Amino acid sequence: MKQGITNKIIKIGNFPHIRPVYIGGDYPVLVQTMWKDRLSFSDLQGAAGRIEALGALGCGLLRFAVPDIESAEVLGGLCEMVSMPLCADIHFDYKIALRCMDFPVSKIRINPGNIGDKEKIRIVLEKAAKCGIPIRIGVNAGSLPLDLRQRVEQGFSASEALVQAAQREISLFEEFGFNDYLVSMKASTIADTINANKILRLRTPAILHVGVTEAGPLIAGVVRNAAALLKLLAEGIGDTIRVSLSDTMENEVIAGREIIAAAAQLAPENARLKSGGVNIISCPRCGRHGFDTHGFTGRWLQKLYALDKDITVAIMGCEVNGPIEAKHADLGITGVGDKVLIFKNGKVVKTITAAEADAVFEEELKSL
Repeated sequence: MKQGITNKIIKIGNFPHIRPVYIGGDYPVLVQTMWKDRLSFSDLQGAAGRIEALGALGCGLLRFAVPDIESAEVLGGLCEMVSMPLCADIHFDYKIALRCMDFPVSKIRINPGNIGDKEKIRIVLEKAAKCGIPIRIGVNAGSLPLDLRQRVEQGFSASEALVQAAQREISLFEEFGFNDYLVSMKASTIADTINANKILRLRTPAILHVGVTEAGPLIAGVVRNAAALLKLLAEGIGDTIRVSLSDTMENEVIAGREIIAAAAQLAPENARLKSGGVNIISCPRCGRHGFDTHGFTGRWLQKLYALDKDITVAIMGCEVNGPIEAKHADLGITGVGDKVLIFKNGKVVKTITAAEADAVFEEELKSL
């Protein structure tokens, strides 16, 4: 087995109306995110529409916090309405996990630090096996088992504590004959996240969900996740990722896609780092700009990421960084004085006004 690669594969989405995803083995690294708000039955139609949009952006799996039985009922109703696999995130009460599995919930996440004793875990595993539902063993630095928390407070390695918590749960799952699991060990520090996942990969072939938890607002969170995930993914460690941000789900998905694409440049031999779709390049803008690149990029960002096209799009501000600097782009737009140029492969194809920019750009994009 190659370093960092697992031969294990799990299927998530064992229901007729769900579009399944496969994690592990040679399958591409999967991007996922987590729903940011509490659901209610009145929200389900809107939620279903947003889930479809997240899927178009590149999200393959979506997780929901389920703090009580009522939330389980709501999530169960939503699972009936969408084709994307949905995951229930359970803490403290194993009965919530049992109720979730009465519905087409595609995956369960439990935390070994707070879900309960061995017998409660056995009951959850038995029902998961019967329903064909995989389980994520989710270990967080902030909710380790009590003895490991105490050891960390006394100077024990936090990354080793994460690994030992995960190994305990893996042993328990395998004792009960349940092998349809994956593991995450998340810390809010880059070093602990990297070290824990590297250590566990050396000790077990478990499928790994990787990410930095509580990473912060958009800029700080992207930087911290990128620092950890680029190193792990480039070494072949990590089968699915979530970029945790104090920001929108959409930006988490986009950040995840970009991190995988960057890792693919660092490790081009790793076919699991699939990075298709639209590649957007844009200038930062300066006093020379003749075109509002920030506003245009903001309007088009999610539309471009949702396209199923392997193309490069350039959004440039002036004649300095326009068609010549971005001549490798399949389609580009830039400002020159009071005009806007549309160019393809470095050649200007149309000269228009700023007021015409969005409509003409859309026409040219459709023609690709």
